[in-house]
Amino acid sequence: MSSEVVSWRTEAPGVMVVLLERPPANALGPPILDGLHAAVDAAEQAGDVKVVIVASALDGFFAAGADIKHLSSVDAASFLAYGDQMRAVNDRIAAAPWISIAAVDGLALGGGLELAMACTLRVGGRGAKYGLPEVRLGLIPGAGGTQRLPLLVGRGRALDIILTARQVGAEEALRIGLVDRQTDGDVVKEALALAAELVTSSLPAQLAAVRSVDAAFDLPLADGLAFEARQEQALFSDGEAAEGIRAFLDKRPPDFR
Repeated sequence: MSSEVVSWRTEAPGVMVVLLERPPANALGPPILDGLHAAVDAAEQAGDVKVVIVASALDGFFAAGADIKHLSSVDAASFLAYGDQMRAVNDRIAAAPWISIAAVDGLALGGGLELAMACTLRVGGRGAKYGLPEVRLGLIPGAGGTQRLPLLVGRGRALDIILTARQVGAEEALRIGLVDRQTDGDVVKEALALAAELVTSSLPAQLAAVRSVDAAFDLPLADGLAFEARQEQALFSDGEAAEGIRAFLDKRPPDFR
C-alpha cells in the first residue's frame, strides 16, 4: 500500500517495511509526513505487526531533513503546525506497540536523523552520514534532536554534533552509539535479518524491556528498579510469560502472538 511518497508492505510474518520515496532527497515536507502517519496507522490497524523497518527507496539519501522550500513560504503559525506534525510522527513511532528499525544509508540529516533516532534501533550502511545542521539556519533540531541525541551518545558528543553542524561518518556513528549495527551490504537486508531475530521473541516482553531501559534515563535508580519490577510482574498477568515458561519446560518453541 502507499501514499503519494511513502509505501509500505508486509515483508515477512510480523514485519512491515516502510519506504520513503520523495525525490530528490526525501525532504520531510507535509506529503511525506502525511505518508508516515498513514503507514503508522496501517501498522497499528494490521494487529499482527511486531517490527517496522523505516528505509529509503532513494540512492544516497535516507532523508535530508525539513523541506526548506516549504519553510521559506510559511508564516509563524504554519511553521508551528509543521513542527508539530514532525514531532507527532516521531513520537508515534517512538511510542508504537511494535519495535522499529531505521535502515539508514546515504544522508540522514536534520529531521531525517530525528526520524531515525525515534526508532527503537538503527542499522547503518557504510555510506551513511548523519548530522543536525539546523544551527546553520538559525534553528535547533526541534523534532526531538536535542532530546534523543544526548540519550544515545551523551551530552558532550551531542553538543559537538549539534553546535558544529558537522556530518558524522558511519564508523564514528557506530563507535559512539548513534547506530546499533552496521553493514557493508544492503542495509534493508541487514535490518530484515535483525527483524527475523526480533520476531521470535515475545513482543510484550520486548516492549516492557524498552520501557524499562528508557526509565533508566528518567528515574532515580530506586524508582527505576521499582518500575522494572512492575513491568516484569505485568508480563505474568497480562503478557506471555506463562507461555514462554511452559514452552521452555516442554522443550518446544513458544507460541507467542
